[in-house]
Amino acid sequence: MGSMNTSERWSAHSGSPSLVRADPSNGVTRHGADVVFLHGIARRMAAEVPINDVLNEVVDFATSVIKCDSCFVYLVEGDELVLRASKNSHPEAVGKLKLKLGQGITGWVAKHRQPVVVAHNAALDPRFRLFNELPEDRFEAFLSVPLLSRGRVVGVINLQNIAAHDYTEREISLVSTVGFLVGAEIEMARLEKEKSQLSDRLEVRKLVERAKGILQHDLKISEQEAYLMLQRQSQHRRKSMKDIAEAVTLSHAVKRRWS
Repeated sequence: MGSMNTSERWSAHSGSPSLVRADPSNGVTRHGADVVFLHGIARRMAAEVPINDVLNEVVDFATSVIKCDSCFVYLVEGDELVLRASKNSHPEAVGKLKLKLGQGITGWVAKHRQPVVVAHNAALDPRFRLFNELPEDRFEAFLSVPLLSRGRVVGVINLQNIAAHDYTEREISLVSTVGFLVGAEIEMARLEKEKSQLSDRLEVRKLVERAKGILQHDLKISEQEAYLMLQRQSQHRRKSMKDIAEAVTLSHAVKRRWS
């Protein structure tokens, strides 16, 4: 396992992270900047900004506050982690780069719901993996933190450095706090998406049931035969069942109007 002098202390912590006190040499300035940073994220989430915009702002904020060469945000989708936001490295991989839970350092963080800090020689860490999609990347240091909502991992945020870098307790605490803030928003967005998808499925089911009833009545066929007729039309015309059902109901309404 790579150098983890900082992460060993962090991994032993439990509960929600608290911001580390500002360095005396910096007075209140650093602490004030951290508060402004976190308040900005909370305000954007409260304003119901689209989740993709929130993620992009997270990487913008993180790279401006913490010294790093790149920042990636992955979201859990099914049994995979999908890259959904990127800063300073491979924007073309967003939405395309996918990892299995447990794969690489990022997958390990998601699977174990624990942050990982590697200050140098990241490639020597047994969890480290290279991916064909990112062939030229050679990062020496990693800060990888889970995005959590009520104990459930919903994503991972990675900060990476080409040169060796000792991440401070302040940096680890700040990114972890962001992880809790954004994790809750991601979970809410996921639930809203599932609700919307369920509503769409119910609407399609109602349309198909209505279309089946029309076909059964007009053609004097069984429910199964009506369904198979809709299915064949869907495949033949390369249209969704919803489109075919809507066409049947519209045709029926037109006929009734002119009959």
